[in-house]
Amino acid sequence: MSPYPEHLAPNIPSLPNSWWMRLSRWAIRRSGWRLVGELPNLPKVVVIGAPHSSYWDGVWGLLMKSAMGLDLGVMIKREVLNGPFGPIVRRLGMVPIDRKAATDVVGQMVERFATREKMWLGIAPEGTRKPVKQWKSGFLRIARTANVPIVPIFIDYPTKTFTVGSLIETTGDTEADMTRIRAMFAGYQGKHRAA
Repeated sequence: MSPYPEHLAPNIPSLPNSWWMRLSRWAIRRSGWRLVGELPNLPKVVVIGAPHSSYWDGVWGLLMKSAMGLDLGVMIKREVLNGPFGPIVRRLGMVPIDRKAATDVVGQMVERFATREKMWLGIAPEGTRKPVKQWKSGFLRIARTANVPIVPIFIDYPTKTFTVGSLIETTGDTEADMTRIRAMFAGYQGKHRAA
C-alpha cells in the first residue's frame, strides 16, 4: 500500500509530474513516513500542521507534499530564504513572511485566496518550533475572512504519520475556535515535544 495518495482528487491544486516528485516519492517510501486519511476534494483550504518542534517537520512535510504532487504554499519565515536552502525553498512554493515588519499578513493571504481559482495554504499555528502556551490566531482569521475551511494535519513522530483530520469551519468566536482546534491535537507527538 502506498504511503501517500498516488493521484489527487480533481479539485485539489496539483503540480505536474517532475523529477522532484519522483525523488520525493523515493525518499518518502524509504523513510517510513505516510499520510493517513483522505485529503478533501476542495479547491481552497487553510492547512494547519502541529506539533511543529523541529526543522525536520518541514523536511518531511515538503517531501510528502511533493510526493503527492500537492500544490500547497506553506508560510515560512523570510529568513529561511537567506540560508543555503533558499533557492530550493523558493521553488517549492513557500510563502515567505516577514514577522518583524508591520505588514498585514492576513490581508495579503485573503487577497491571494480571492484572486486564485485553487489555493491550499499551509501554516504552523504555533508560529515557531519552540514550546508556546498560545497558538497564533492568524490561520483562523485568514480562514474566516477568506471563507475557507481548515484542514488539520496531525504530525506524529512515533508512528511516522501525517494524519488528515476532519474539516473545521470557523464560528467567528476566535477563543472558542482556538480551544476546540488545539484540543484536537492532544496525543500527537512531535520530534521534541507534544502539541
